[in-house]
Amino acid sequence: MVVGLFLIVLIVFLLIFVLLFGFYRIVFLRDPEREVPSGNNIVSPADGKVIKVIKLWNLDSVKIEKGLAGRISSFVPENCKEGYLINIMMDIFNVHVQRAPIDGRVRRVKHSGGNFRNAVYGDRFKNGLENEKNEILIENDKIGKFKVIQIAGFLARRIECSVKEKQKINKGERIGRILMGSQVSLILPGGVRLSVNEGDKVRAGETILGNVAG
Repeated sequence: MVVGLFLIVLIVFLLIFVLLFGFYRIVFLRDPEREVPSGNNIVSPADGKVIKVIKLWNLDSVKIEKGLAGRISSFVPENCKEGYLINIMMDIFNVHVQRAPIDGRVRRVKHSGGNFRNAVYGDRFKNGLENEKNEILIENDKIGKFKVIQIAGFLARRIECSVKEKQKINKGERIGRILMGSQVSLILPGGVRLSVNEGDKVRAGETILGNVAG
């Protein structure tokens, strides 16, 4: 009797595990092919919803809020100080693979683990959680340097980066993945003509965010 009950519990546990693993693979590890548009345009680096489009005004760094408690900071490339910051929020049902917005060469990859900062009087940004992030600095022949920032969530702190410094990448090429829904931010120079607005739904490698001036 005890052995029979144990076998039933074991079978139920294995079935639940198989179902959860299947759900995990179907939801988080999807990697469909995309039709990358031709021309001098910049495509979205991530699937999701555009939650912020911010014009930068001679800024050396930006502070990006992530949800209610999380946040990151990032230095702005010299040629982007009067450019744009685009924040794309991913949910768990989006494809979690990131793609290159435009052709270029990777100049730097910098990963920073998440941590909890102690309160510092007068500086709200240093209070609480600072999310895990991975910054990919890319240089394009026409627009110069720009940044793709992978930002992990509060629970799912796992970022994968599939490119290395000095590597040449093509528009729409896979550059990484964030598991379990999070955020991708893009810092662009001011010479780009944006065609995206807050609230727009975007697809990595397909949706055009803007065009190269000139």
